[in-house]
Amino acid sequence: MKVAAITVRSGNVLEQDNKLWVVLKSEIFNPGKGASVVQVEMRDLRSGNKTNVRYRTQETVERVNLDESEYSFLYSEGDSFTFMNQETFEQISIPRDIIGYPAAFLQDGMMCSIKTYEGQPLAVSIPDTVILEITEADAVVKGQTASSSYKPALLSNGVKTSVPPFIGAGTRIVVKTEDGSYVERAKD
Repeated sequence: MKVAAITVRSGNVLEQDNKLWVVLKSEIFNPGKGASVVQVEMRDLRSGNKTNVRYRTQETVERVNLDESEYSFLYSEGDSFTFMNQETFEQISIPRDIIGYPAAFLQDGMMCSIKTYEGQPLAVSIPDTVILEITEADAVVKGQTASSSYKPALLSNGVKTSVPPFIGAGTRIVVKTEDGSYVERAKD
């Protein structure tokens, strides 16, 4: 669908040069002399390359609408992850590089949102936090205060994180899926 360049916002997906680009940032510049321009920073959805493009405010660009559906995570095989659509029960296999770092936090039955374009998966959004158990944690060093230092720990999914000194092995904690950081102790 053709839209005016001045209406492009962060999060929109544009088609340009037969590639799909997600808009990261969009700013309008009004120079003292001459026509206003829209400076758009965008990233290629498939390759991850970034680019900056300037459009005149009157120019039109091709905006793409992505299909977004709820899927539940079923299983992983090597670097491939299988999900099932909750409405059609259709299964889809997605490579690890599309999911990225959060793939380590996928759990059986976890509900995820998958964006597709013409049936091709482009992005997977998993919940912001998950609850995991600590399998190993270093001993507390005497004299450390709880507010100033964290100690290394290993989660049940094999990811390393840092936790406060009062957290020990066997404790269930809430972890951010974005970067694997500790949020709080899980409520039982």
